[in-house]
Amino acid sequence: MYKIQLFIQSLFVILTFELVYLSQFSHADVGTAAHYRTPYLPTACYGNDATQFPSSNLFASAGEGIWDNGAACGRQYLVRCISAAHPRTCIPGQTIQIRIVDRALSSVSRPSRHGATIVLSKTAFRMIARPSTSYINIEFQQ
Repeated sequence: MYKIQLFIQSLFVILTFELVYLSQFSHADVGTAAHYRTPYLPTACYGNDATQFPSSNLFASAGEGIWDNGAACGRQYLVRCISAAHPRTCIPGQTIQIRIVDRALSSVSRPSRHGATIVLSKTAFRMIARPSTSYINIEFQQ
């Protein structure tokens, strides 16, 4: 009887851990990310205000799918790389939090590839993917 109780308790602990770990992105969307570089100003969200950028430089421009007529300005997203055209592009286990500061369609700096869901700053992109690629598949969650 003791062995059965121990087995059930162990199974419960394992399942609880897996549920917590796997549910981190259970409500996430899948999209694509490109990157862009300076100049970043002016932006569609905050114009020439340099204080709009987080000190970490983890920010992005919103693609049309999440732009939401400007309501995306200031939104924060958790973003992680899930795949790319070239193997070993994604940096495993890396998730970043970015802030939307611009609209990709009208940003001063052109994205590395058009049509992306999110266009990440160079710093943000390099935290989740090797910089040699211009386009990655991502999982993102507000």
